[in-house]
Amino acid sequence: MTRSLPLLARGLPILDAARYLGIRETKFRELVQRGEIAPPRLIDTKKVWDVRDLDAFFEGLPRADDPANDSWDGVAA
Repeated sequence: MTRSLPLLARGLPILDAARYLGIRETKFRELVQRGEIAPPRLIDTKKVWDVRDLDAFFEGLPRADDPANDSWDGVAA
């Protein structure tokens, strides 16, 4: 018997793209609208977000241990 490995799609629909980043869909939509997350790509009429674009956004986020980000205001546990 052969086992298949789980496959991560490169193009994710909006809910999965938000989950990939660990945020809610409403926050994801807000970040896309503000231009902080790249717009989706189209497969026919279906909108999908490229995981490479999502990774680039995530890599650009500040780290919590950066002294410039020492405030924990608004951070949920």
